[in-house]
Amino acid sequence: MATTSDILVIGGGMAGTSAAARLAAEASVVLLEAEQALGTQSSGRSAAMFIPSYGAPALHPLISAAHVFMQAPDALDEPSMLSPRSVMTIAAEDEMDVLAEDMATREGLRRITPEEAVERLPILRRAPIADAAIEEAAADIDVARLLQGFARLLRRLGGQTITGARVGAIRREGGSWTVETPAGRFSAPVLVNAAGAWADRVAGLAGIAPAGLVPHRRTAAILPAPEGHDVRGWPMVATAAERWYAKPDAGRLLVSAAEEDPTEPHDAYPLDLVLAEGLHRFEQAMTVPVTRVEHAWAGLRTFAPDRMPVVGFAPDAEGFFWLAGQGGVGIQLSPALSTVAADLIARRPSAFPAATLQAMAPERFAVAA
Repeated sequence: MATTSDILVIGGGMAGTSAAARLAAEASVVLLEAEQALGTQSSGRSAAMFIPSYGAPALHPLISAAHVFMQAPDALDEPSMLSPRSVMTIAAEDEMDVLAEDMATREGLRRITPEEAVERLPILRRAPIADAAIEEAAADIDVARLLQGFARLLRRLGGQTITGARVGAIRREGGSWTVETPAGRFSAPVLVNAAGAWADRVAGLAGIAPAGLVPHRRTAAILPAPEGHDVRGWPMVATAAERWYAKPDAGRLLVSAAEEDPTEPHDAYPLDLVLAEGLHRFEQAMTVPVTRVEHAWAGLRTFAPDRMPVVGFAPDAEGFFWLAGQGGVGIQLSPALSTVAADLIARRPSAFPAATLQAMAPERFAVAA
């Protein structure tokens, strides 16, 4: 006997959990997560930054709405999810064109001198820096609190969360989608595919054409704070060509190799050579050596071919809804994308521009083909 509901959501990361919570206000919802806890894959391995200028122009209305929500997440009965943390970009001579393009296309960036960059982050080597910019409106996101806030909202509205429910088979019968998992069989007329790096595989199980989603590995490590320095007020810093980035993290430094290597969906782990290369690039830009790695990990950032999210009903199957392909903006966009998902599934007008919705619509792949 299958557990029935109005909506099944596959994937208990930030995208699936936030969407399930929004949907539960008007429908019975079951959230299925393959792991034993929510947010153990990409959502739990994020650099956790809100950068207002980051993302394609079509996404800016979503970013603005998400910013308002995170500053005052009243629906979650929580205070602000954001803590001020500026983002500084430094450019070597061969990165000047990249920084110039960022300055021309990203609102909120302000050029600063190399000397000011070093003043803000005093372990930077001055010599390699040819130019620099800063975005003061950026902030740290409390990802764990945001995810748990949506999970609590889902429970409060009567939704169910089932962990250990890795999808084994999906079929459409009698106007409903039936999903087989080790935790049981579940059925609903609407199936939301929020499976992150596994979203194309979930689509394949359902007989849906893939969106061309490709996971990309990114590695990070936690380093102790340099001796004699309190890093808590330092900005996040990245190179214009994204050769590495670093940010304070609970009194220590999070450093990423900033790689973007295509891979298969899997429980990502750091590769020693990639990590070593990234830490070497970081160390070359600093006046202090890397002495110890306290912890290292890797996560997957999943992109569609055009690097836009995939949000909307599949054009080739009734009741199959895509919520995937959010790449490096999934956490920051989650309050807005979950609202979009709830509106589209309820078949009501969205407050967001039609151009934004069209840019994310799954049927764009069919048109391209």
